[in-house]
Amino acid sequence: MDDQWICFGEPEHTVCLFVPDPATIRSKHLSGDDDAVPYWAQIWPASLGLYQFLVAHPGFIRGKTVIELAAGLGLPSLYAARYAKTILCSDYAPGAVDYSRRSAAKAGLPNFNTALLDWNELPADLAADVVLLSDVNYDPAAFDRLSIVLKRFLKAGTTILLSTPQRLMAKPFIAQWLPSCVKQEEYCVTLNGTTSAVSVFALSGS
Repeated sequence: MDDQWICFGEPEHTVCLFVPDPATIRSKHLSGDDDAVPYWAQIWPASLGLYQFLVAHPGFIRGKTVIELAAGLGLPSLYAARYAKTILCSDYAPGAVDYSRRSAAKAGLPNFNTALLDWNELPADLAADVVLLSDVNYDPAAFDRLSIVLKRFLKAGTTILLSTPQRLMAKPFIAQWLPSCVKQEEYCVTLNGTTSAVSVFALSGS
């Protein structure tokens, strides 16, 4: 099966992107696990939750320089490009970067850029008005490093839009950022017949 061009949202807010066929991705994945599909190769509820937040609150990104870290297929970035001055959609996986680049090219988004970035080793000069993060707080072993990333951007005056499923293990991580939260919204996201609760937090260091 070929890659699918899939659209989400209501007509005036529709965002479309390439989504890879899982069987094709499995055949190319070099993990040694024939059943493994890389995390980046599918749409997750948190990315749809962040997209819904941007639809409801475009003022957070209008005219701003925006970076999405660990973007996967880049759904929030592709929507944000409508309003942002520039968008840098990044991931550590080359496949993810390739898919988001192809989606942006088909959608005709001239302000959309991509980069191969690992949030564990970000360039010292990387800066933006807004950083988008969706479903990055799933591994407790990475929470300390992720906290360093959030502190860095908040200290620089960057607004962080963080979208997360309501996982019990993630609550301690989220709790430490609530003092920086200027807006919080909850969404019920239905994907592939399953409904998930997603929280979106707007964090500000100013």
